[in-house]
Amino acid sequence: MAENIITQKDINNIVWKACDTLRPVMGSEQYKDYILTLLFIKYLSDVWKDKVEQYRLKYPDNEEMVQRQLQRERFILPEVSNFDYLYQNRSEPNIGEIIDIGLTALEDANRSKLAMVFRSISFNSETVFGQTKQRNVIMKNLLVDFSSLDLQPSHLEGNDIIGDSYEFLISKFAGESGKKSGEFYTPGEVSTLLAKLVDPQPGNRICDPTCGSGSLLIKVANEVKGKNYSLYGQENNGSTWALCRMNMFLHEQDSATIEWGDTINNPKLLEKDNLMKFNIVVANPPFSLDKWGADTASSDQFNRFHRGVPPKSKGDYAFISHMIETTYEDVGKIGVIVPHGVLFRSSSEGQIRKKLIDENLLEAVIGLPANLFFGTGIPAAILIFNRGKGANKDILFIDASREFESGKNQNKFRDSDIEHIVTAFKTFKATAPLTTEKGAVIEDKYNYRATIADIIENDYNLNIPRYVDTFEEEEEVDIKATHQKITELKSQLVEVESQMENYLKELDLI
Repeated sequence: MAENIITQKDINNIVWKACDTLRPVMGSEQYKDYILTLLFIKYLSDVWKDKVEQYRLKYPDNEEMVQRQLQRERFILPEVSNFDYLYQNRSEPNIGEIIDIGLTALEDANRSKLAMVFRSISFNSETVFGQTKQRNVIMKNLLVDFSSLDLQPSHLEGNDIIGDSYEFLISKFAGESGKKSGEFYTPGEVSTLLAKLVDPQPGNRICDPTCGSGSLLIKVANEVKGKNYSLYGQENNGSTWALCRMNMFLHEQDSATIEWGDTINNPKLLEKDNLMKFNIVVANPPFSLDKWGADTASSDQFNRFHRGVPPKSKGDYAFISHMIETTYEDVGKIGVIVPHGVLFRSSSEGQIRKKLIDENLLEAVIGLPANLFFGTGIPAAILIFNRGKGANKDILFIDASREFESGKNQNKFRDSDIEHIVTAFKTFKATAPLTTEKGAVIEDKYNYRATIADIIENDYNLNIPRYVDTFEEEEEVDIKATHQKITELKSQLVEVESQMENYLKELDLI
């Protein structure tokens, strides 16, 4: 049996190779939808196959009981949606249409979990795949590629191997297509760090208002022991919303509520016409989003921008304001990834920042290394807000920008880098606030515990170098000794040049 076990690497290699079938006709920002959809279908089909085999062993010669048990599973797989059925029909002249029919049937059979997930994708599109002859060749090749995958759970190494493979592919697509895909995927190490910092607890409501493919939400959920939590998200891009729904399903987060729409201009997570409240809100919103909705923000029906309206061309504080207003008072925690400009820009952003600090909501500012994110080399920061800080008004500053593993195209956090940050943050939270006006260096050139007096002294500017001194003193230069060394070198150079000239004369070259 051991020789039949399929590893995550096996799956990753096969599916990544299948991408070659689509690379000649479209870019990864488009073909990711088709590759991930077929991976999803193949997995559901193989899980279904496993279930059928188990029930037939349990109820031999009783097909009616087998079918009755299958109807109680967490999803229903119609015959026309089964990958084996699609593969058997791979040479049919309307194979693209056959796949589309299968996707629609799968949606209809699982409306509460998969409604609308496949409606924006068509394997029968002439504008995407070309005319019938070319389209049929592509579809057949894709089905052949995926047929070599064996995703039956009884043959897989580990419980979440397919979910991890899904995440692997999403990260690969993001790496290929750069900034555009970087908007729907937060690197796994950064998601893990943010999840550990917000420290979710059993019973929590957890939300990501710009959830992308859902990787950050899943990481936060993984920090909770057991399944006693609820997940919520909203995503503006339709195809990315569909990926998130599939990703949740693959990670057995069936009950997650993922809405489709613009979080700022059309928030969908509501209760009795009010914004839904959460214990934990995390996000990696688009950096400095232009045209985010400033024109109507002052009349926002939910009064999210009572601290001020961010500038039209930079929506960072719009997302921060939304996140804070959607957390429970006194206990809500927020973790958000932002560009460094959020820390020091003035005008309306400066006023909003001041009010957030004066309300004692900001708990930590953490500077990240450059080139961690897909599509942008600029360094980012994590802001942690806590509506339950109590009397502690201190703010922790961490400069983690120099601790990372250097990569060819992208830098990466190591486990030790994440642990360093998390330990520093936990120590800060467990330590009594300072009684002095001036803050204190906790770890030289790494973190600083700032008092509100420090912040006021810096005019509410949160630029990390104002608090964490990373200046390295240069070795003192002995001017006299250096001058003497230069003089000696000049003398040696004259001697060498004279000797060289003699050699050249002996050789009749001059």
